[in-house]
Amino acid sequence: MLYLIATPIGNLGDITYRAVETLQGCAEVWCEDTRQTAKLLNHLSIKKPLVSCHEYTQKEKAPQLLEKLKAGLDIAYVSDAGMPGISDPGALLVQACIEAGLSYTVLPGPSAVLTAAVLSGLPLDRFTFFGFLPREGTARKKALGDLAACGATAILYESPHRVKDTLQDVLNAAGDCPCALVRELTKVHESCQRGLISEVLGVLPEEVRGECVLLFRIPPRTEDAPSADELDALLLRLMDHMTLKDAAKEASEALKLPKKQVYARALELKNE
Repeated sequence: MLYLIATPIGNLGDITYRAVETLQGCAEVWCEDTRQTAKLLNHLSIKKPLVSCHEYTQKEKAPQLLEKLKAGLDIAYVSDAGMPGISDPGALLVQACIEAGLSYTVLPGPSAVLTAAVLSGLPLDRFTFFGFLPREGTARKKALGDLAACGATAILYESPHRVKDTLQDVLNAAGDCPCALVRELTKVHESCQRGLISEVLGVLPEEVRGECVLLFRIPPRTEDAPSADELDALLLRLMDHMTLKDAAKEASEALKLPKKQVYARALELKNE
């Protein structure tokens, strides 16, 4: 049996009894980073052979894992923190087991997505997880468009070095909606900053530190909401015969879109 085990995202006390028992009973522990997993096992006084299997090696190592499972061994798989397969390696190993007809199961436990969702205080009747957004280019623009159109609470992971840029990009794409910046979950310096995107941006320090989860409550769009192409076309027409500021103001009023969002898009068009 392959056991995918959720591990603590900060506080080592969050490991479950079942996870400890399974780690004690398995033949090997396959993991994203042997150094990180060694720290956890040392804390739990567990000694097991560790096998590295990360994002870039899981495909080539999957056949080796399958052979061990066929031989009757119980194997545990853990990522560095949280639930394997959620913006972490693991999903490919599950697919390999499915295709080979081999047994696997998942041990529930810590998850940054769900912990941050509840901590944020934002509505959770519907939410969408976007993982890490693409860093640049067309892929990032499309992901931001999908996020702005989701009409629910949007959750994503982000590097502390890119948090400000991402907040600004979502502000430009979706308007000044309620958000939460959750940092250092379950650790000593855990924090949750809530407010409109502009308000959170206004209080961030020069250097943001710690693991970050960003959450946004995206308002549902009405059927007659203008598309991005409609906004671009109108801005380009207006900018032909008036200043950028005046064009953004008129487009904002005409399409009933936030002024900051329209002005930011006008700047992008001017620089393209």
